[in-house]
Parts: sequence; C-alpha cells; structure tokens
Amino acid sequence: MQEKILSKRKNGMLVLILTVLLYIAAIVGVIFGAIQMEKNGGVSILFIASLAYICIGWIVIPGLKVLKPQEALVLTLFGKYIGTLKGDGFFFVNPFCTAVNPAAKTKLNQSGDVTTAPTSPLQGVNVQTVDKRLSLKVMTLNNNKQKINDCLGNPVEIGIAVTWRIVDTAKAVFNVDNFKEYLSLQCDSALRNIVRLYPYDVAPIVDTTGDGIADDGSLRGSSEIVAGRIRDEIQARVSEAGIEILEARITNLAYATEIAAVMLQRQQASAIIDARRMIVDGAVGMVEMALEKLNEKDLVQLDEERKAAMVSNLLVVLCGNRDAQPVVNSGSLY
Repeated sequence: MQEKILSKRKNGMLVLILTVLLYIAAIVGVIFGAIQMEKNGGVSILFIASLAYICIGWIVIPGLKVLKPQEALVLTLFGKYIGTLKGDGFFFVNPFCTAVNPAAKTKLNQSGDVTTAPTSPLQGVNVQTVDKRLSLKVMTLNNNKQKINDCLGNPVEIGIAVTWRIVDTAKAVFNVDNFKEYLSLQCDSALRNIVRLYPYDVAPIVDTTGDGIADDGSLRGSSEIVAGRIRDEIQARVSEAGIEILEARITNLAYATEIAAVMLQRQQASAIIDARRMIVDGAVGMVEMALEKLNEKDLVQLDEERKAAMVSNLLVVLCGNRDAQPVVNSGSLY
C-alpha cells in the first residue's frame, strides 16, 4: 500500500462561502417563488428549485475538512483508498469519502492519547467523540514494566520509553489492524529478546554481541548500547506499519523483588572483597617498603624470625578493622 497525498484540495473556504451564498439565494428564491405562486396561482419552478436545494444542499458540508499542523486524514471512497490529506488547512473532498483510523479509540500509556468526552447540556449525557485524524507528531510510548530473565536466569524488572512517529499513513492504517497496539506489542517483544542476551551486572564468560568472544556488556553498565539494540529491533518490526522509531530509552532497571535482597547482599559482599583486596595490596606494599628502608639505612639487624614477626604485626595493624592497641616493650628485643 503506497501513500498518496491529496495536495490540491485546499479549497474548503471557497466551497463554504459558495454554499452559504447558494443557501441565501435559495431562501430568497423560496420567498419570491411563494409570492409568485400566490399571484399567478400556478406552480413556480423557482420555488421548487430553491426548496430542493435547501433540502439537499447540505450534502457538501461533510466534504469540508479542517486539519491542524502535523495532522493527517486517510480517506476512502466506497472502500477504496483515494489518498491522504496532510498539513494544516481547510480542505474540500468528495462528501461521500470516509476517514479511516482503526486506532482512534485505542488509549495507551503514551503522549497524545487524551480522551475527550464533552457533555451535552440539553440531554445531560456524555457524548463520546471519535477523532479519525492521525497525529504526525513525535510521540512517546511508555509501556508497563516487564519481568524478564537475563542471560544468567536472574529475573529483572525493566521498562522502556520509545519515541516514535508515523511516516506513512497508508501503511499505518491498512497494513496492520491497529498500529498502536501493534507498536506496543512489538516493543514488549523486542525488549524481551534483547534483555535476555545481557546479564544485569558484568559477568565472566558471557558473550553479549554474538561474536563468540566474552565481553563486559551488561544491562546496568551498557545501557546506551542495549537501548540502541532495542531501538533497531523495534524498527525492523514496525517498518511495515509505516512507523519510524526515533529513540528508545531504559526508564526502569532493577532486580525483581523476590531476589532483590539476596542480590543486594551479593553486591555488598563483592564490594567488601574488593575493598579488602585493595587494603591488603596496600599493606603488603607498605611492609615491603618498611623492610627495604630498614635494610637500606642499616638501623637494625633482624633475623628471619624477627622479620616474620614484624611483617605479621604490621599487617595486623594495617589490615585491622579497629585501631591498634600498641604494647610498649621496655626490655631488650632479644
């Protein structure tokens, strides 16, 4: 289905003015026709023609279409697609044309989906209006959070926001049943396919790129790369629906509630181990430097047993969690 733009239909104001003038002329014709019939006593052609126009002249009114900037209207005539009105203006088309928008009543968690329900003061009931115009503006779809297992099998809660717009109105209306629901479903499917390729945190021996080489990709550390792959995945799926995906962003990322506490303890343990490793490395370096300085300046001669005792005491002082409690020895070291 190829989109056809109806660009030479911006004559709605002319048709409206002409219709109003013809109605005024028809009313005047009815009045003068009635006077003529009363005088002559016969049937007046002017009266019949004017009355007939008053009865059927309104047929052109449904053909008047008003569009605001970044709006479009897909038109069919007796089931056949005849074209799309795009851009702001006052248009006139065949009065028997029908506007088509299968997603007009679909409301998703996205920008632009605002339900208008004006109230009729005469009847006291809500009148639901259905707008068949398509919005060509950039819109944002924020689907609900999903619980997905990462590549290590850990359940992760993740949500994305997808920025999109319609670029081909004919494909959006006729190639899929409901382009909003189709987009939402493809976003969920693409998110699930990409997330299951990555671990939440960096894990050893995990290939996230598919090249057979382990890398350090993760959902938390490679969010830009993950979002880009999600965008490409969605775009490949919705191109047939005339939709362009501009951007995809991760809006929520966390472990599922059932394992969040355990994973927090794991992260804390990993942080403690890393901190201890750094402390030990620094302490060993300081002990080595102290022994070298003592030997270099020949301040004291220590045998291997005394060196071992000194190293042990320094490591206890440097690696301990609490402040050291020194013991002063006033006697001989030996």
